[in-house]
Amino acid sequence: MSVPAGYYLVLAAALFSIGLVGVLIRRNLIVMFMCVELMLNSVNLTLTAFARIRGDIDGQILSFFVMVVAAAEVTVGLALIINLFRLRASVSADDVHSLRS
Repeated sequence: MSVPAGYYLVLAAALFSIGLVGVLIRRNLIVMFMCVELMLNSVNLTLTAFARIRGDIDGQILSFFVMVVAAAEVTVGLALIINLFRLRASVSADDVHSLRS
């Protein structure tokens, strides 16, 4: 007995909504960063669920490429957050605009 694919889609929608609310409401860059990762993982779950519904492997392959892009995003994003913390001793999103000058 397996779980219906619709349950995976509902879970992915809930995870994406939680991530979206976190990005829009929170001001801490690390929390915002984790929320973006949560949104990417919910998209991966959706791609995998649709691959299961269709009975092919295309969604799983695309999900793998999304994970590769997410890994690169983590590298660059954490480097920017660490540099911001070194310069301003804060990881607030309000301090990002001060890096322009």
